[in-house]
Amino acid sequence: MSSYKPGRTSDRSVSRLSRRAFGGVVGASATAAAVGLPAAEAQARTGADERPFRAAARRGGRRPNILFILGDDLGWADLSSYGSPHIRTPNLDRLARQGVRFTDAYSGSATCSPTRFSLYTGRFPGRTKGGLAEPIADRSVGLDPTHPTLASLLRDAGYATALIGKWHCGYLPDYSPTKSGWDEFFGNFGGALEYYSKLGLAGEYDLYKGAVREGDAEYKDLRYYTRVLTERASEYVRRDHGGRPWLLNLNFTTPHWPWIADGDEEQSAEIVRRIKAGEKGALQHRDGGSVAKYKEMVEDLDRSIGEVLRALKKSGQERDTLVFFASDNGGERFSYNWPLSGNKGSLKEGGIRVPTIVRWPARIDGGQVSNEPVYTPDWTATLLEIGGARPDRAHPLDGTSLAPYLLKGEELAERELFWRVRGERALRRGGWKYYRGKDGADQLFDLDEDRREQADRAAAEPRILAELRRAWERTDEGLLPYA
Repeated sequence: MSSYKPGRTSDRSVSRLSRRAFGGVVGASATAAAVGLPAAEAQARTGADERPFRAAARRGGRRPNILFILGDDLGWADLSSYGSPHIRTPNLDRLARQGVRFTDAYSGSATCSPTRFSLYTGRFPGRTKGGLAEPIADRSVGLDPTHPTLASLLRDAGYATALIGKWHCGYLPDYSPTKSGWDEFFGNFGGALEYYSKLGLAGEYDLYKGAVREGDAEYKDLRYYTRVLTERASEYVRRDHGGRPWLLNLNFTTPHWPWIADGDEEQSAEIVRRIKAGEKGALQHRDGGSVAKYKEMVEDLDRSIGEVLRALKKSGQERDTLVFFASDNGGERFSYNWPLSGNKGSLKEGGIRVPTIVRWPARIDGGQVSNEPVYTPDWTATLLEIGGARPDRAHPLDGTSLAPYLLKGEELAERELFWRVRGERALRRGGWKYYRGKDGADQLFDLDEDRREQADRAAAEPRILAELRRAWERTDEGLLPYA
């Protein structure tokens, strides 16, 4: 990495330390200003005592259980603790008050399966053939079962592992969580399914239950999908794992389309009728949905996560369980992303900046906010280190472990966050972001001053633009090319 620190060429230069402190002190008020809310209301949502992150003095203890929860297509500001003026998410807000809320956290890509590749492998999606699909839409590619994963490495280190919910990293017979390190699987293989019938994009039934020694088989349950996943996850966290720590990847499909809330059985039946009639695109539900329906789905997701967290607390494992929550990418049509630009599929901030919360009572104090730029591959490296697992030397990680920062208070070195999708590129270093969209024009944004990405600084800062472009191209040279 270059030793060049992309600070400011004017007197408005702000150090990384002061930016972090400033963000924590005024976090609630800044949220209020961004969405037009009174400061008192914003503080009630985020917690009036939210303060800049500082590692706790506590050390040692057992390896944690890991409950890693992903929402699907949830936008950066869709939680009330992130500024939504109309969606109420009390359970996730409470989780944030009990842990650390990240303001500058990103997904590994702008769509579903590439981000999951970056989480499961800890590497850029473009390192593997399956990660080039944006997202996976057929049975031709998937996550190679021989590739080490977060689950396989933690399992080798003594963890019990399970994935409940959306996989979206390949289809049977060649690809499955049970072939890639998870002891058991309950969920769907594809990118989306109708919430009651469990019919997928091609009209196929897509709810399976699997285990390493038993394989994967269809599982019939025609209840609302979010309810089913919540029950399964609650049962898993209550289960006796024989003294072993566990990893549970809980991947909800909420609030991904189709826009169906619990109880919308008539709407479900109509979509199923259209799917069975052979109508292409019926599941995408482009002629349905609303802001009100989206609100229902997000609030239902919040209730469901609250139910799982209550089961965890009743099990007596809350203190020694690291709970992580984020979205797999930015929001879609009905999401509230203000003040960011862009949404799912784009490398603008709205397509990749996601709400992210971490809670681990045994080691991390609550009521904190971090403004450090972090993204999906970092969490893979972090969880492996915390779980006592070693990365595979033949498949070096692209992320940076945040364990020294979270647990010891070590300063994060300035580094580059890299993204690539077809037709777009982006790289963030410090507060600067290099972006090229489908029009082929290079742009430069100062995210400290302009997170909406409206003031292009390319002409004013040609040296910074050139260096960040070269940095992006150096990383890109090591990735697989698109076909």
